[in-house]
Amino acid sequence: QVQLVESGGGLVEAGGSLRLSCAASGLPFSTYAMAWFRQAPGKERDFVAAIRYYGAGTYADSVKGRFTISRDNAKNTVYLQMNRLEAEDTAVYYCAATRRSTMSDEGMNYWGKGTLVTVSS
Repeated sequence: QVQLVESGGGLVEAGGSLRLSCAASGLPFSTYAMAWFRQAPGKERDFVAAIRYYGAGTYADSVKGRFTISRDNAKNTVYLQMNRLEAEDTAVYYCAATRRSTMSDEGMNYWGKGTLVTVSS
């Protein structure tokens, strides 16, 4: 059974930092691309960042230069380092895994349950 478990969310002031983690089990982690999505209140879920098995990251324009995605294949974990947080970053952040080439909501094979990030202004 595949499980993706996010952690690290919480309340932070604008300008602060948080690091999210997603621990994966039940799948050959190193062969999957991993991604982070987020869903703000009243909005659709949006792509944030993704990293393929060989470590190349891609980002949404809204987080480029502030967020960094990384992975530790030995620990079956993917991370999202979030710096210079803004109130607009407030959302539930979801971890996802895929073997598909498209980093879209529909393209993910597995999802975590999410972790809430709240940025106070």
